[in-house]
Amino acid sequence: MKIDSHQHYWHFNTADYGWMGDNMSVIKRDFLPTDLLPELKSIGFDGSVAVQARQSLEETNWLLQLADEHPHIKGVVGWVDLQSEQAEVQIAAFAQHPKAVGVRHVIHDEEDIDFMLRPAFIRGVQLLEKYNLAYDILIFPKHLPNTIEFVKQFSEQQIFIIDHIAKPLIKDDIVSPWKEDIAALAQFPNVYCKVSGMVTEADWNTWTPENIRPYLDIVFEAFGPERILIGSDWPVCLVAGKYSEVMQVVIDYISNFTEKEQALMLGGNAAKAYRIK
Repeated sequence: MKIDSHQHYWHFNTADYGWMGDNMSVIKRDFLPTDLLPELKSIGFDGSVAVQARQSLEETNWLLQLADEHPHIKGVVGWVDLQSEQAEVQIAAFAQHPKAVGVRHVIHDEEDIDFMLRPAFIRGVQLLEKYNLAYDILIFPKHLPNTIEFVKQFSEQQIFIIDHIAKPLIKDDIVSPWKEDIAALAQFPNVYCKVSGMVTEADWNTWTPENIRPYLDIVFEAFGPERILIGSDWPVCLVAGKYSEVMQVVIDYISNFTEKEQALMLGGNAAKAYRIK
């Protein structure tokens, strides 16, 4: 099974999606499962993991409803209030759904750079292991040192997945200290990495696969083919390229790997990390 491990759905409105700037008009509309399905089919993929784009229980429940209605949604990474005293109640309710596979919080939008090290937040994430849910880590490179300290707080049974290779400064051709920090984080065997969201960290108008290759080299050396997941970050990726063209960057990059290794990166690792059946 080939799985796009990272994409979003939304009914567009300016209140919920104020982060979309004037240069992002191409994604200022509704994006729903019927829009993604032909894109998946065009590259021979079987399904995807839908990831939260709003931090609300309403969003999480809506994504689960979409998953009930559309078989190509193989899993949902939702949001719950991990700092709440009701965190476990919310997690338990979410985990009851067979397509609930993970939880995410938009760390990189928090003003407090130490947000993920707050005791209340760590307690909330620690509850996920009990319910077999992964945790998606959405950060900027500046958060990587704290992320290393964060991951140390957990057993190796808790699966972590780095979104968008931690958003290195591809447009500015800056590698360090992201390179060293991502290598240190990869030393934890329960941390996986999504090769997704890279084109939007490059120059949207002039990027080429060659701009992205050095960053892929670093991530693949750090994590190896057993802990890398392919993801599109559709529809956000559309600001920089077509769906098939964005996915092809990684598909071409891994073409020299063995068939077994390619199968892992194109879906097997997503199925394992997210416990997709």
